[in-house]
Amino acid sequence: MKADPQVQRRLLDLQAIDTNLAQLAHRRRTLAERAELESLARELSSLEDERVRAQVAVDDLDRDITRLEKDVEQVRARKQKDENRLAAGTGPARELEALQHELVSLNRRQGDLEDAELELMEQRETAQGVLDGVEQRLADTRDKRAATEQRRDEAMAEIAKEEEFKRGARQPLAADLPSDLVTLYDKIRADTGLGAALLTAGRCGGCRLDLSGADLARIRKAAPDDVVRCEDCRRIMVRTNESGL
Repeated sequence: MKADPQVQRRLLDLQAIDTNLAQLAHRRRTLAERAELESLARELSSLEDERVRAQVAVDDLDRDITRLEKDVEQVRARKQKDENRLAAGTGPARELEALQHELVSLNRRQGDLEDAELELMEQRETAQGVLDGVEQRLADTRDKRAATEQRRDEAMAEIAKEEEFKRGARQPLAADLPSDLVTLYDKIRADTGLGAALLTAGRCGGCRLDLSGADLARIRKAAPDDVVRCEDCRRIMVRTNESGL
């Protein structure tokens, strides 16, 4: 393939744009915010599981406290009934004596229930504190995620803007070059990531390898408009006065 030396040099301008576009694509894929958001998603999932467990603990204690409150109310109602009967003083003496014994038992039962209720209320206060702490951590982590998402979106918008600018510069440049040369360049770039590189001081700018004496001799014999390629990496080598030929 042949192409005017000046045209070949313009391939380097095209390659510079494509390199910038590749760097922008890499930057998009490797944004620090992406990894941070993945980490935050895992943290939020773990915190949500923790919140559910903490909420279940509070709900269980609430249920137990409600049950004890009902038991206490039943004991109080029974005590009130017995106290009323004793106050009336009606009935056989043996029955009144039994009521007095029952009141002693009911007072003891009420005390035990109230002590158990107090203990559960203290446990409930501790459990609520744990739940409140988890919910606060969830809220803080969600805020952190929102801020990270905003930074990611801003970075993505900046990348998209730069890409649009680079593509806008690439299109007329590629259109102004011979189509067969651009086709070859694009094929090599698709395979290797770099379609054209400078030949500098006898070294290919693509694979960074020094050319053998035979390769240098071959290129020296090539016409200025011949499109030469590296025997090692197959990239197009653009010749200049610093090529060492």
